[in-house]
Amino acid sequence: MITFDPKFRKNKKEYILQSLLAATAAFLVLLLLDVATNAAVIAALGSSAFIAFTMPAGDVSSARKLIGGYLAGIVVGCLCHYLSILPALQNIEFIAKNSYVIFCSLSVGLSVFLMVVTNTEHPPAAGLAMGLFLNKCEVRSVLVVIIGIICLVAIKTLLRPLLKDLL
Repeated sequence: MITFDPKFRKNKKEYILQSLLAATAAFLVLLLLDVATNAAVIAALGSSAFIAFTMPAGDVSSARKLIGGYLAGIVVGCLCHYLSILPALQNIEFIAKNSYVIFCSLSVGLSVFLMVVTNTEHPPAAGLAMGLFLNKCEVRSVLVVIIGIICLVAIKTLLRPLLKDLL
């Protein structure tokens, strides 16, 4: 049986506004990136929009964690891509056969490690690292991600007085 959040009746305007903000953020990113080739990158930004606009006061949606987590994801995703194409590693049969599995896994593990040691934990950024690895760390994708996360933080910061924690 479907039940509605009891807070919805009191906060209908906020639920609608904050959902529209998340949709707007996704719309802008989708305009700039090819959905088919950037699905994981877009999914990470969509997840971050959910966090930013449903938990605006939460630690995980702070500017430090949103931007820092994404920087960690970008660095690790691109590092794993460039490691995966090193001729010395491609000459190792096991690595050559399992390159995607090895480096996708490594991108998640290393991004988690980097985020926790720098106190910039933002779960979607681990998915971003994997997405950038799979997308061969294309410059356009990286730029859209940086612009997207900065815009998300700016919108959330500007509208912070109007936003409520919905969860």
